Amino acid sequence: MHWFIDPIKNQYADFQGRTTRKEYWMFILVYVLIYIPLAIVTEMLNLQIIGFVFSLAVIVPSIAIAARRLHDIGKSGWWQLISLIPLVGTIILIVWLATKSEGDNTYGSSSVAQDGVPPVPKPETVVTNEDVPVSSDSEGGSSESQ
Repeated sequence: MHWFIDPIKNQYADFQGRTTRKEYWMFILVYVLIYIPLAIVTEMLNLQIIGFVFSLAVIVPSIAIAARRLHDIGKSGWWQLISLIPLVGTIILIVWLATKSEGDNTYGSSSVAQDGVPPVPKPETVVTNEDVPVSSDSEGGSSESQ
């Protein structure tokens, strides 16, 4: 459930940054699992306004998380508008939303790698004594000359 609550509570209208595939698709899954029973109950009780209010409350975070997901593959959030093209646009958008994350891009670094697994840190260059040239003056002074 935190997959759904966290984007609404902490990133309601945050269109900056990146979101992994797992975060995006779990948000969509929980949204659907809430909306379907809600639609059934509101239809049975003839209170469609409840479903409308729920959809209205979740539309901004849904657009924001999709924009962050598109940022993760290096595309602008405005590409969501491609879904306005009947059928083909929606298929293209779904393929993009399901595409694996790319590395660092203009929208930020990939602090989280594929599907929520943190990336392996790059090894730092380590300088050892073998790499540093040793001069004859620094070998302990003049102990041998005495």
